[in-house]
Amino acid sequence: FESRKHASPSVKMMLASALLCAPLALAARSGGLARAPPRFGARMMATATATDGSAVPSVTFKTRTRIGPPEDENPFDWKDVTSEDLFKGKRVVLFSLPGAFTPTCSSFQLPGYEAAYEQMKALGIDDVYCLSVNDAFVMRQWGLKQGMAEDMTFGANGFTKVKLLPDGACLFTRGMGMSTTWEKERGFGERSWRYACVIDDMKVEKMFIEGGGIVQDSGPDPYEVSDAAPMLAYLESVKK
Repeated sequence: FESRKHASPSVKMMLASALLCAPLALAARSGGLARAPPRFGARMMATATATDGSAVPSVTFKTRTRIGPPEDENPFDWKDVTSEDLFKGKRVVLFSLPGAFTPTCSSFQLPGYEAAYEQMKALGIDDVYCLSVNDAFVMRQWGLKQGMAEDMTFGANGFTKVKLLPDGACLFTRGMGMSTTWEKERGFGERSWRYACVIDDMKVEKMFIEGGGIVQDSGPDPYEVSDAAPMLAYLESVKK
């Protein structure tokens, strides 16, 4: 072929056509259409909202574990904890909220579950987790501000009763189909809609979703079914 710089219009059209068709021809030979790589920063596709019987997402939580005495300036190191570590072969309560240090979460929801922790354990629950789309540092400081008792033993991963679970990258929240974005309202960005659930061996046993479903950029912040009282009532009703 003559160089593209000096090519005739007809030759230029042939070259352009060949360049466009080559990927399709290659894809056809390999058995499928080629897909363009996702754009950097593109959001994950929406996941269906979890319901009773749904499998919970298998993700890795970036947590901080105690490796030194309390008098050390920073007695912690990073520890990856998976969904399987927390939920496999266990029956747990998990409640999720829009943010650490926020009013309803701090004044009612977290204190309510902390107070009901022993009752829930007596009703066949192995542990209770509070999840928020915040990092491990924020979650720990929130727990301390709430006056929760910190587990001081080496290797410990939080507090003695309710465990604060950081979902900083929103992976679990997205996998549960509970991601919502507050932009004009509150300016939170992507967070978790408020809900609570019982998880039995990696599957949702019972789901309590506020407002009957997720609302994007919601003005109201419903708080009627995800507090400790409905959870205790449910656990009592299915007690064996």
